[in-house]
Amino acid sequence: MTRKPAAAAALALACLGAAAAPTAQHVLMLSFDGMHAQDLTRCIDRATCPNLAALAAHGLQYTQARTPGLSDSVPGLAALVTGGSPRSTGLFYDDVYDRHLYAGSDVHCRGPRGVEVLLTEVVGIDARDGGKLVHLDGGGAFNPQQIPRRRVGGRCVPVYPHDFIQTNTLFEVVKQRLPSARTAWADKHAWGTDWLNGPSGHGVDDLARTEINSIDPASGHDYTESADGKAPAYRHTEAFDDIHVRAILDEIDGRDSSGAHAAPVPSVFGADFQTLAVAQKAPHAAGGGYTDADFTPGPDVAAAIAYLDAAVGRITAELARRDLAATTLVIVTAKHGQAPVDPARLRKLGHAVPRVLAAFLGQGHDRASGNDLGGGHVIDDDVAFVWLRDPGRHAAAVAALRAAGACPAVDARTHLAPPRNALICIDGGGSVSDLWREPQRFGNPADGRRPDLMVQPAPGVIYTRSAGKDMEHGGYAPDDSHVALLVALPSYAPRTIDAPVLTTQVAPTILRALGLDPRALGAVRKEGTPVLPQLFAGR
Repeated sequence: MTRKPAAAAALALACLGAAAAPTAQHVLMLSFDGMHAQDLTRCIDRATCPNLAALAAHGLQYTQARTPGLSDSVPGLAALVTGGSPRSTGLFYDDVYDRHLYAGSDVHCRGPRGVEVLLTEVVGIDARDGGKLVHLDGGGAFNPQQIPRRRVGGRCVPVYPHDFIQTNTLFEVVKQRLPSARTAWADKHAWGTDWLNGPSGHGVDDLARTEINSIDPASGHDYTESADGKAPAYRHTEAFDDIHVRAILDEIDGRDSSGAHAAPVPSVFGADFQTLAVAQKAPHAAGGGYTDADFTPGPDVAAAIAYLDAAVGRITAELARRDLAATTLVIVTAKHGQAPVDPARLRKLGHAVPRVLAAFLGQGHDRASGNDLGGGHVIDDDVAFVWLRDPGRHAAAVAALRAAGACPAVDARTHLAPPRNALICIDGGGSVSDLWREPQRFGNPADGRRPDLMVQPAPGVIYTRSAGKDMEHGGYAPDDSHVALLVALPSYAPRTIDAPVLTTQVAPTILRALGLDPRALGAVRKEGTPVLPQLFAGR
């Protein structure tokens, strides 16, 4: 007998497990962005990551963990901290569109509605008027130009990133339900990640304001670029990730992330790491990415994984030195993977979707980004989302995209698709989705936040012509959605779990480990997200 959706959700909630005795006093989560499940398995099997292997020796390794579809940084992290997909969080990318909001400069909400909402480096005050990002903390405040506005009663109020997320976070639950609990996190954007605080605006006690796109004063380049124009860029990114390692060490040692003030060891804390992602994106010809479909790392990726493993060693050694290892649950995972792993599958198509739509709609588009559809918006990496100026034309726009053709040939010298060939690639597994016909996927586009269309190209296609990167992330491609997930505690026996799981299951698992009810998370209730299997058997 087939269960109705409501009954299935109720059954999933019943299996969550309510509040119980805590498994751990602290939970430390490390997001090694770009780390595939295969990367973790391979380095453990080949003894190239001894510190990760030491964690796996008393941990559960989930080999079939996947993101809930979208695998950009924002929905990827939101899955880990809310227990929900974009259907619950309202977060699709770090660059989205909302038809109901006003521009940040429209302080009286009198202009046209519809605005691009960015959750990136431009949200810091340094970026005001296009300024250079000269401070690691983004300038120490929000950039009002990038804070959209909405009408509330008779007022025109700002919509900060924490106002933009549509469900609560585990940080809020921990603070609300654990007396004297402290929460901490460090990520790659100083102000764009303010949404981690959740709708309360106060979920994270110590949200480190670190901006990866800021200028490193020692080199004059940002942390995603080569420090000297010669050495691989990931070496410079290591310097940024070292800031996060230092923050975690300080928090373990009873200080805040700056190291300047005494503070209790957080109940939930962690950080994002970017070194591997930068190494993966680097051109194959320069040592970046992988050498084949079997996840054989090129020199940059191999070195980046070695760096991350050393970071794990520093952190676990400090936990042991402070007698916290036995009471700290450590989770190693990733917001997203990176695609394509196999360089032979790479196809670069530039901003193909807005070009097709601009021709169909008879509108111009921004020559620099291809994203302006005369009031609509497109965001694309290895998936494309479309917000149309006139949503009533969504069916016709789908037909235009589907008629645009098959995969073009690729210039073997540059990996760039010749511009006169077909513009999008939907053959071999790709699709164009009319999201008005699929409200169960992301919600109803009529609410103004949800996109009208989604284009998921065939695996291997990325929407760029940049010679500086050969991998991307964001969509449903297998390589960017199949991620590492290891959950370790000294009292655990090592196990490999091959059952399919989602990264949304991490958030309710963290709450359950702390003795809290996972159903305190709105997304868990809405989506019926269970805890990870086999962690709490007999507890």
